[in-house]
Amino acid sequence: MEQVIAWGASGYLIKQSSGEVLPKAIQEVYEGKLFFSPSIARRIHTREQRQRERGTPHTKGSVPLSSREVEVLQLIAEGKANKETAAELGISIKTVEKHRQNLMEKLNIHDTAGLTRHAIAEGIIECSVRITILAP
Repeated sequence: MEQVIAWGASGYLIKQSSGEVLPKAIQEVYEGKLFFSPSIARRIHTREQRQRERGTPHTKGSVPLSSREVEVLQLIAEGKANKETAAELGISIKTVEKHRQNLMEKLNIHDTAGLTRHAIAEGIIECSVRITILAP
């Protein structure tokens, strides 16, 4: 996703976008505006917001992932099994397994918990865990 934006894309739709979204996307881009699928726009917004909060620009040392790898990573981090991920993305289980393997190699992370931590750190998913400290 980041590569597409860095290369100057004005819009990005995921395959699962409804047919009603396409004409709107074309019109927006034609008018010189940007248009991203809602799920992609949320990721971009969340990532930018977290970077502003941290006071850091986009991590230049981060490994670029394809949009499909980001989608697979998001679903892994949400606790989806390979079969569920395959069904949701409309791809085979073998393809999901290959994306998982590629993610682990690219990121040098070798377990699901590590992938989940990476997804949270990069703003791909939000951490909904709240820590409460009780004073004695």
